[in-house]
Amino acid sequence: MTAPARDPGLQPERTRLAWRRTTLSATVAALLAAKTALHGSTSAGGVLACAACCVLWLGFLLVANRRIRALAATDRPPALAPRQAAAAVLCTVAVALCAAALVV
Repeated sequence: MTAPARDPGLQPERTRLAWRRTTLSATVAALLAAKTALHGSTSAGGVLACAACCVLWLGFLLVANRRIRALAATDRPPALAPRQAAAAVLCTVAVALCAAALVV
């Protein structure tokens, strides 16, 4: 017997939307961190944390954009590479930590 053809349904679309939502969340965290760092008296530590947050956000944006393009290119996109997954997780956690450090 041959296996039936895979019907991906809406899974690729849901995955693309999830990447977009996560990118939006990271954008909001980076913007709030920048606002907090640059509001009132600016310190060198605040500016450095803001810059780190922005660089990490750009890194996540790069990974997410590549994945969204890969998902849109074919019906059967390749699995996310472990290196890209680790980069996405690292950037997400680091942005959250930078934003939390600026608030506290």
